[in-house]
Amino acid sequence: MAKPPTILQVIPALDAGGAERTTIDIARAIVKEGLRSLVATSGGRMEPLLTTTGSEIAHLRVNSKTPQTIFANALRLARLIRTKNISLIHARSRAPAWSAWYAARATEIPFVTTYHGIYNASNWLKRLYNSVMVQSDAIIANSEWTAAHIMREHGVPRERIKTIPRGVDLEEFDPASVPPERIAEVRSRWQVGRDDLIILLPGRLTRWKGQLVFIEALAQLAREGFLAGVRAVLAGDVQGRDEYATEIEAAIAHSGLTHVVSIAGHVTDMAAGYLASDIVVSASTDPEAFGRVAAEAGAMGRPVIATDHGGARETVIANESGLLVPPGDAAALARAIQQMIAIGEAGRTDMGERGRRHVRERFSLERMCADTLALYRALLAN
Repeated sequence: MAKPPTILQVIPALDAGGAERTTIDIARAIVKEGLRSLVATSGGRMEPLLTTTGSEIAHLRVNSKTPQTIFANALRLARLIRTKNISLIHARSRAPAWSAWYAARATEIPFVTTYHGIYNASNWLKRLYNSVMVQSDAIIANSEWTAAHIMREHGVPRERIKTIPRGVDLEEFDPASVPPERIAEVRSRWQVGRDDLIILLPGRLTRWKGQLVFIEALAQLAREGFLAGVRAVLAGDVQGRDEYATEIEAAIAHSGLTHVVSIAGHVTDMAAGYLASDIVVSASTDPEAFGRVAAEAGAMGRPVIATDHGGARETVIANESGLLVPPGDAAALARAIQQMIAIGEAGRTDMGERGRRHVRERFSLERMCADTLALYRALLAN
């Protein structure tokens, strides 16, 4: 009896992020479909979550960008494809994509890439490095905005791109599935009061996620007397950016917001984290290719304030499920926060419910997995 096809996904690491979560979600769907799943990665704290899907793991240093390691990984992946009888390889980042491209060509199996982010190209060498993401047999864009960027940046015709938006697990991110105890535990960890209005900005601590813009907006509201009974929480990993974390702490202190803004670090129970908050902010100064925060918060029925670019234009319905503000504009963000506070609990609940319906209709995990597996099967059939 013939063994089922094995799908190999390649991701640099498994620490945190949308690409990492998508890798795990697709691995689970592959196994559930009766296929075999293998993930090549350097590993990370999300590795135990991957193993629960029934997927195998091949530990390789695919997080390295050095040319020597990329070439060595290409040989290792080609050997892995032959020894594990792999039928298709799917790369989710540029450095491992170069290794995967070579391995796929050497072994004559289909090669898939997903454009998870917007890869800026300041010179021809960087553009060449980025180009591997469109050298595949199938290019997946995680939003229509990303698809438009690929066409503009690489001159790729639309028919070569398959848009498969990032999916939200509507079982995990379901308000009805989160008991009050989990919400209370998160609020206790955040050390916020029972009646405080909580504004949550999730995202790793990196400058383009807009934490400093958020703090500037809060400082403006504090000066105007609009932050009584309001607490703000920055939830996300430092990931070695200690200097930036120190800069954030200094900005909080300088703005007199020490008793308003707290840095919570990584939150493992994000479903409860969203429900522990009243307003969710995504203040990214660079475009998010998809914008997982807005979609997850919407699934949890929380109104979102996001920057008006990238995938947020698809995940947030402006003035219905949330508000969109110009990127990097602290004054506009302050006005949006003020507006969201002013509409009261009933207004925010209504806005959140519209967001929940929007996410359920367009951005479900089930739909993402079904579309990805259909693409795999089409390539395997050729």
